[in-house]
Amino acid sequence: MMDIIWIILGGLFLVGGIVGSVLPIIPGPPVAFLGIVFTQLSDRINIEGKWMWILGIAAVVITIIDFIIPSYFTKRYGAHRISTILSIVGMMIGLFFFPPLGLIIGPFIGAFVGELLAGRVWKQGVKSAWATFIGFVFGTMLKLIYASYCIFVAISNA
Repeated sequence: MMDIIWIILGGLFLVGGIVGSVLPIIPGPPVAFLGIVFTQLSDRINIEGKWMWILGIAAVVITIIDFIIPSYFTKRYGAHRISTILSIVGMMIGLFFFPPLGLIIGPFIGAFVGELLAGRVWKQGVKSAWATFIGFVFGTMLKLIYASYCIFVAISNA
């Protein structure tokens, strides 16, 4: 009976990891890793210890990288600091008022408005908004790949 509970709980967390890879409110990789840990607690799924360490370290590294990527891209394209802040605000507004498309459009609009408020021309605003969009997509894809791989590991070791 406990095996079934651990597997169901693990499955919910693995799905939560996928959802969290797209929604910024849920930390996708750590949640997916917790799903792996829960499934490992059952007697039916056996993942080698070295893979547990690798997946755990990867979850931490990807989570840290996800915080660095957006600022890297915005700085690389010369975005103003206010653009970075407003891109995050735009993402939150987009998430709550226009899901799921708002997650993509919100940061773009926020960065664009930030550049205009900083006194830059619209061309720099579009360039910074594009950089923010690329950073968001890159980070999201990295998290989705990790969470999907966690599901693959859990299923293949069942």
